[in-house]
Amino acid sequence: METQVSEGDAGLVAAAAADTGAGGVAARGSKATPRRAAAKRARAEAAISPRAALLAEQIRAGEITGLEQIPDEVQATPPAWPPAGPARLRPRHRGVLFSFVLVVLLPLLCGVAYLFGVAQDQYASTVGFTVRREEGAAGPSQVLGGLAQFAGVSSSSEADILYQFIQSQEVVALIDERIGLGNLYSPHWPNDPLMALWPDPSIEELHRYWQRMVRISYDQSTQLLELRVLAFDPTDAQRIAQEIVLASQSRINDLNTRARADLMRYANEDLDTAIARLKAAREALSRFRTRTQIVDPAADIQGRMGVLNNLQQQLAQALIDNDLVLGTTQDGDPRRQQAARRIEVIRDRIAAERETFASTTGTQIEGENYPALIAEFESLNVDLQFAEETYRAALAGVDVARANASRQSLYLAAYITPTLPQTAEYPQRFILSGVLALFLVLVWSVAALIYYSARDRN
Repeated sequence: METQVSEGDAGLVAAAAADTGAGGVAARGSKATPRRAAAKRARAEAAISPRAALLAEQIRAGEITGLEQIPDEVQATPPAWPPAGPARLRPRHRGVLFSFVLVVLLPLLCGVAYLFGVAQDQYASTVGFTVRREEGAAGPSQVLGGLAQFAGVSSSSEADILYQFIQSQEVVALIDERIGLGNLYSPHWPNDPLMALWPDPSIEELHRYWQRMVRISYDQSTQLLELRVLAFDPTDAQRIAQEIVLASQSRINDLNTRARADLMRYANEDLDTAIARLKAAREALSRFRTRTQIVDPAADIQGRMGVLNNLQQQLAQALIDNDLVLGTTQDGDPRRQQAARRIEVIRDRIAAERETFASTTGTQIEGENYPALIAEFESLNVDLQFAEETYRAALAGVDVARANASRQSLYLAAYITPTLPQTAEYPQRFILSGVLALFLVLVWSVAALIYYSARDRN
């Protein structure tokens, strides 16, 4: 009896057919192992529902036809696996939970207990100041403006110097010598071992503790410095802030003193150089006058030119007289010879005078001509004029340096005086607790991810 397969049993029929086909192929492919094929077929039949087992039995007996009505996608549908069972707590889960307690909860509880039960209150005194320069006393970078970076001039200011000075070991030693920083920060030792300073610290240890208790912010665009000084007592915090201001003011005064000393020293050195140059120029000109016996070559030239001009006038007059004589006398008249002789003598005198400008005749010095002497005198005269101008400029520079040195060009301007705190703002317990919790959770999460990654890889 042949039975048609309903649409509801299509999936069961496909699964049974697939399992039967697989068993048949296995049986045909390996005749020597019929028991193994039968075992596989039994396991497949046990894995399906009773309804599917009945359908599979009818298919093997040939009682069910109409498999051609089953769609291809239904025939290719794999058998459905049984649903997964409920999750169970395994040893690795207990290990992860134990690591969370050990890495996160216990350190966090210890940190919170220390912050809220052991850590001492800290008071913060705020002070803000900047370095002002007197009007008109501009530094080299301000004079050059935007060209300072191309000219190689440093653009650092006195505020940068103070910013480094306040963080240095020198200021710590100065303030510790005045007020005793170790006594102010060590009363709570060893009750508060993390926040308090241990007794009798070295200067290096005190400097490291100073960087924790003094917080400085610096804005290079506005040249403003703001400090927040922490201490266990409000008056101590204000006192330390005042000492920082005094130390900074002392450093600014030292900079002023050094600047004035350097300014006067440079001005005096320039003046000494100008005086030596002026003396050398005048001595060289005196030696020239002694050697050439010419006090002023310009006046000498002017005198020589006067003689030459006079001879030119006499020559012109002699030529006129000669023309008159030629017009009024006859040949052989002695006046004609006298007039001609006078003209010849004047011309020879003019030639001789002109020759003295390019020969050694009029210099009275062997081997030196007049033009060379004039060039030497002009060079010496230019050196003398330059030395005199340099000397006058050096004198003016000394006067300006003395005027600038008489007043203070740099001074410390405090826009926030050291405040006296009334409420303990530090340590910030809630913020520190939150940061500690976040850090511990991140560390634990990274360690757990590394563990599971290694486990999955293995």
